[in-house]
Amino acid sequence: MSNRAVLEVIALDERDAVAAQAGGADRLELVTDMAADGLTPSLTGFAAIRAAVDIPLRVMLRLHDGFGAGDSGKLDALVARASELREAGADEFVLGFLTPHGDPDLVAVERLIAVLDGCRWTFHRAIDRAADRDALRKQLADLPGLDTYLTAGAATGVDDGLAVLKAEAARAGEPGYEPQILVGGGLRLDHLPELRAAGLTAFHIGGAARPHGWTSPVTAAAVRTWREALDA
Repeated sequence: MSNRAVLEVIALDERDAVAAQAGGADRLELVTDMAADGLTPSLTGFAAIRAAVDIPLRVMLRLHDGFGAGDSGKLDALVARASELREAGADEFVLGFLTPHGDPDLVAVERLIAVLDGCRWTFHRAIDRAADRDALRKQLADLPGLDTYLTAGAATGVDDGLAVLKAEAARAGEPGYEPQILVGGGLRLDHLPELRAAGLTAFHIGGAARPHGWTSPVTAAAVRTWREALDA
């Protein structure tokens, strides 16, 4: 079995997607509006990216900034969008919501995954804002399709989350710790040796794939630098 590390890249449009695949990305996270930390793309945006590349796409499910699902009307709108994306062919997703007290919002999460029809999905960096990471993992453990946690180990980023990431990697296979850890959030190339040595095998980049900032596109060269570092 291959021990190749997974490299996931944020793509805002088909230009990003093509460059990321050319650079060696294994998977894309599709979002729009990074000023709001990534929101759900349009159906036309999804379709354009799906037509442009042949690697897996994970589609963000979030219609407004923050880690709360919003009121019932906002949740209804998000469930409807998720259903439309599923009908359009989306088959992997990214989501995650917390209550005001920092617990997983099971009502919102369960309503969404009910329309995803068993598709695989990532619980995103809401885990880094949770009141109790371990409790959150155990509350979500039996939900169908959950196979990944996107996390920096800390709300402030990988620099502050290294110890948590390594401790959680050491618990792989325990109840609640079966999903893969996808490291992202202030991730730098110099973090990779320590993370790889701890057994972490999946990595997520956004700004690092854009040498000139978020107003510029992904470049294949930037993604290739990460691919080569992971393969070294």
